Amino acid sequence: MKNFEDFGTNDIKEATKQGKFILFWHADWCPDCKFIEPKMPELEKEYSDFEWISMNRDNNMEIARDMGIMGIPSFVIIENGEEIGRLVNKDRKTKEEVENFVDSVINK
Repeated sequence: MKNFEDFGTNDIKEATKQGKFILFWHADWCPDCKFIEPKMPELEKEYSDFEWISMNRDNNMEIARDMGIMGIPSFVIIENGEEIGRLVNKDRKTKEEVENFVDSVINK
């Protein structure tokens, strides 16, 4: 998973303008984020047709505000610059919940 900072831009629209992406919003202090983190490599492998981007909310507060990311951990799917799905709330998420979310978006 790439860190957003690795893209060399602070413009999320620029970074995600071509291709399929899943943004994983989290923070270092968030226990529910730590809960899902061990499952992230499995999710990345399962949905390898997406580029996964690690979005530390504390490092990207302006983008988080612009995108309405108030609860973490959260996931946002973007295809060719357009948001096509979001699982954004403050609740703990299981691997199965994330899989169900991604499947519901890509199987529309």
